[in-house]
Amino acid sequence: MRTGFYQKLAISGIRKNGKTYLPYILTCVGMVMMNYIISFLSQNQTVASMRGGDEMQMVLGLGCGVMAVFSVIFLFYTNSFLIRRRKKEFGLYNILGMGKRHLFQVMFWETLIVAAIALGGGLTCGILFSKLAELCMAKMLGNEGSLTFSIEWGAVTGTALLFVVIFFLILVNGIRQIHLAKPVELLNSESAGERPPKIRWLSSLVGVVLLAGAYYIALTTEDPMAVITLFFVAVVMVILATYLLFISGSVALCRLLQKKKSYYHKTNHFVSVSSMAYRMKRNGAGLASICILSTMVLVMVSSTACLYIGTEDAIRQRYPRNIGMDTYSVEESYTDAVHEIAGEVVASHGLLLENELRYRYLGVAGYLQGDEILFDQSKLTQFSLESYTGVRQMFIIPLEDYNALLGTQETLEEDEVLLYCTKVDYDYDTLAIEGAGTLRVKKILPEFEANGIDTMQMIPSMFIFVPDLAKMQQVFDAQTAVYGDNSSYQYECYGFDLSCGDDEQIAIWQEIKEAITERQQADPAFPQVDCESAAEERTGFYALYGGMFFLGILLGLVFILAAVLMIYYKQVSEGYEDQARFTIMQKVGMTKKEIRKSINSQILTVFFLPLLAAGVHVIFAFPMIQRTLMMFGLTNVPLLVLVAVGCYLLFGLFYVIVYRGTSRAYFKIVSGARS
Repeated sequence: MRTGFYQKLAISGIRKNGKTYLPYILTCVGMVMMNYIISFLSQNQTVASMRGGDEMQMVLGLGCGVMAVFSVIFLFYTNSFLIRRRKKEFGLYNILGMGKRHLFQVMFWETLIVAAIALGGGLTCGILFSKLAELCMAKMLGNEGSLTFSIEWGAVTGTALLFVVIFFLILVNGIRQIHLAKPVELLNSESAGERPPKIRWLSSLVGVVLLAGAYYIALTTEDPMAVITLFFVAVVMVILATYLLFISGSVALCRLLQKKKSYYHKTNHFVSVSSMAYRMKRNGAGLASICILSTMVLVMVSSTACLYIGTEDAIRQRYPRNIGMDTYSVEESYTDAVHEIAGEVVASHGLLLENELRYRYLGVAGYLQGDEILFDQSKLTQFSLESYTGVRQMFIIPLEDYNALLGTQETLEEDEVLLYCTKVDYDYDTLAIEGAGTLRVKKILPEFEANGIDTMQMIPSMFIFVPDLAKMQQVFDAQTAVYGDNSSYQYECYGFDLSCGDDEQIAIWQEIKEAITERQQADPAFPQVDCESAAEERTGFYALYGGMFFLGILLGLVFILAAVLMIYYKQVSEGYEDQARFTIMQKVGMTKKEIRKSINSQILTVFFLPLLAAGVHVIFAFPMIQRTLMMFGLTNVPLLVLVAVGCYLLFGLFYVIVYRGTSRAYFKIVSGARS
């Protein structure tokens, strides 16, 4: 062979198969660009120097790993379409005398050309758009963006190395497939496996059981600890069930349509249904993949968008007042001193304390077993997952403070309590607290003031309102006897709002902390005081939620790109497979109008099933998504519903646009065939 022969053959092969290679190359360019941008932002010093930049880069660092794994899976999947399309061509070369060693050289040059275009184009686009991404990041964090342009060479090197490895693995996989196949198998690869499939009732039953089990877990799991444990189990079950049901269920659908003579014996339906029936195994797997990707897009984008939009709600849940203080004592001499310091500092700024929050409490963790709270772990009858899900954070609060805070006139007997529970319900009429006796639950309260400790933790909380301070002291003594040096404190929670901007709030917060520190230095017995400012922590919240939203958008775009490419390749590959059938049908009198009607019937029969199934998945997953977001301080359920519905409608509109575009590509292939 003369010099450059294999290179020319590789270029010719790419050019002649442009309909399949161009989307693949553009996808590779996009994946390289996305990987570089995320890696750039996770390493960029300008982002690190922004307020909240460290938290943002921590989130994006996790995103780099997710993108790398998905890039491998996605590019392998899409490349399989190219290999399948080219096998017939390679088989012809093989029969005409070209050995497999020579075919491997052609594949090597094709892979090298695609890799060079992908890396060159992807890194160039990534570098160009990285500045825009940095400015968007600055906007989300509330910082001023820098106009200095920079290139992170570490991100360039890491991205290039990742995709060199990916393309090498793709080449090895392609060589393996060609090496193991016989020339005749290569020639007939496009029609291989086209046998009338059988309905696999066992697979369908297993799919139904798995899906029902996953939905049951999502609907019934309330404890946040259990949500974290079972979430991935439910996800795996849904993925397996989706594949089983789409593969076996699509076969059953075709069989039912064929039995329905009023539907099947029509020109536009007869050809479409009979064509689908011969490739349902592959067709079902492709539809299932599209469904899973659609579900991932909807869940990821709606969840992260809701978190970012609801950031202020989350901040208010975590910090019920602009400035909050927890004093590690309930002695009035100390708590009054803290109030006095705060009042003096605020007054010096010409402001008033607004919406004051004040109550005493004992914060302690215990194990809920039935209707009994245990502090001694050895008394648990069994220690398993149920033991972990039984952990409760308790806040013991005197009734006097509850009435003063909410302006109520509740009364309690010595052996009675009021109860307010978060995240999970309490279903008993009595509550036994180890060392404090058994108490009757007089009333389950519907709400209480937001508690920052409860808001940002997975463990469910129980706010237990006891008759007096003596009963709170009794529980304190009981837990101290068990926990010893690790025992909890009795606190006073004190907070207030201010009618001023964030900068002044932060200044007031710092002055209060300094004044308390001076008092502690003057009096060694003065208790510890934790002082928090919502304004000071606002940037951190926006960084965390903004980073998640930014990453959600990028990953959502990648998943959408994957779904579009799968749909396109599915339509194109099936178009070439159906080309001969429609050629015959045109010869016997089928018009292009009838071909279009048949194509629309075929595509509409199954094309929108993934979108509908994805919607059902999201509906059943909603309770679990809601409980997961509660751990980030988001309790605004109407906002989550609104964002989820909006994302589904927008995605549905996009799905329709993709449908129209890909159906036209399919029509051009099958209607343009000539004998």
